Amino acid sequence: MGFLSFFNKKPAAAPASPAIREVLFGDVPVLEWPRPDAPHRLEPPWAPFAAAQDAYQSGDTAAAIAALQQVLDTPGQESRQYLQAWQFLRMLGVEPPLAEGRRVLGVVVEVTLPEGLDLVVAYADLSARYFNHSGAGVVWETGTDLAGSPIQHLLAAGQEMANVIGPWLEARRAAPPVGHVRINALTPSGLYFGEAPFNTLAQDPLGGPVVSRGQALMQALIDAQRAQAASGVK
Repeated sequence: MGFLSFFNKKPAAAPASPAIREVLFGDVPVLEWPRPDAPHRLEPPWAPFAAAQDAYQSGDTAAAIAALQQVLDTPGQESRQYLQAWQFLRMLGVEPPLAEGRRVLGVVVEVTLPEGLDLVVAYADLSARYFNHSGAGVVWETGTDLAGSPIQHLLAAGQEMANVIGPWLEARRAAPPVGHVRINALTPSGLYFGEAPFNTLAQDPLGGPVVSRGQALMQALIDAQRAQAASGVK
């Protein structure tokens, strides 16, 4: 059935379309986070990014950096907001401190099956997502971990990987080929990833724990969705 196995009761969340995949990594291009026509562009937490966009387009690098620093200085933001701020800052020539650069703020595990792409995602803000190629999916946004701490366990395994491998230096990243699993560690200094055929990476000393903990998070998300459905909670 593959890494992220389909479960019978389909929840309301959308499948992992290419558009959904692109916003999971915290590396959306500077002028698209938020989009210029977004109605919430001037509202929190988007307003500093909008200010940075305007300053960047007018050539005021210092003002753009100051606006993005405001994001970093604001506690309680989504992990993706911090990742986006760091992506923009790196583009402007500002690198994170060494102690901060490799800190994993998110892990995205991708498996491409003949039928499509499966993803399981964990963020340092304790949110998580699971998207199945079939269209099933679960989004966890409570700000608390699931039973057994699978979010934190996946992040810890991703941190172990990011501590010893090099960063991805290309601008963008395509989905992995069919039969491969890719582990993406998202950090202030950019993307770190490992990729191989599923059985190869599952047996790797660094990749294996990430794969197994990704499976554990997937199952925990499925169990949480089923429990919610059984309790009648919308």
